[in-house]
Amino acid sequence: MASQLSSNCSVIGFIGLGAIGSPIARRLIEAGFELVVHDVRSQAMLPFTGRARLASSCAEVGEQAEVVFGCLPGEGAHREAILGTTGLVGARRVRLYVNLGTLGASLLLELERSLLGAGITTMDAPITGGVPRAESGTLTAIVSGDRSWFERVEPAMCSYASKRVWLGPQVGSAQVMKVVNNAISLSNLVIAAEAMLVGVRAGLDPRVMLDVINHGSGQNSATLSKIPRDVLTDRFDFGGSLSIVVKDLEAFVAQADSQRMPIQSVRSVLEAFRLAKHELGGEADVTEVIRPLERLAGVLLRDSTPEQSR
Repeated sequence: MASQLSSNCSVIGFIGLGAIGSPIARRLIEAGFELVVHDVRSQAMLPFTGRARLASSCAEVGEQAEVVFGCLPGEGAHREAILGTTGLVGARRVRLYVNLGTLGASLLLELERSLLGAGITTMDAPITGGVPRAESGTLTAIVSGDRSWFERVEPAMCSYASKRVWLGPQVGSAQVMKVVNNAISLSNLVIAAEAMLVGVRAGLDPRVMLDVINHGSGQNSATLSKIPRDVLTDRFDFGGSLSIVVKDLEAFVAQADSQRMPIQSVRSVLEAFRLAKHELGGEADVTEVIRPLERLAGVLLRDSTPEQSR
């Protein structure tokens, strides 16, 4: 697969080796691509020793690779990695930056303008599917930007995304699509958990409720995976942090506000995640949004039989 890229793309840069970035980088290596990687946390690079080139900065990554993928968390991390004193914008070799993160259209467009001034094209390519699908290489890549560049890097994307959807040439379109998707997914989690707590309070068994819901009209991603795998079992390790999802929902709200659109339901969902972040800390798992809901309800959404409990 690596041979399908042009020879001057034989080395791929990758910055941001977090919960999603690390398995994506591993998938690229396993597909035969040579990587040069960087993360501000030196410990995050240790698993790549002997498997990839380790760079001391984002600029060093951009000095070695024409194409650089970035999977970064919040606004501060993006600004530092792209515009900082050792950021990508100062590198001489890089010609394409592929953004895998969710930062909202307005911030991405701001970064795109700065990169363009340095002769670097930006591809808007956020991914969806979560950590389990990153590890299995079955993410969905949502892509907008230059079509010719997309065709050149799609072979690399195939290593981590089994589905790739190109939305058109406008950078920022993929960001809008991603925050729309996240708003639906995260709302499903809060509403499903809240509704099931009503059932538990009334004496219903959570597993029986899921059996009905997942064979009926209430089925959604939360009832199919997050609640049975991470909540009922008391594992709470889906992989995304509360800080990340609050940031994603705030990006959706900002997009809606820029279009003067009322979105009261999603604002309520955002407040549920903000409450969980306030009570549990930003590094708590996304599925732990249920803990404040359980506290308010006075019941727990857990497996009812001891052998199923953790």
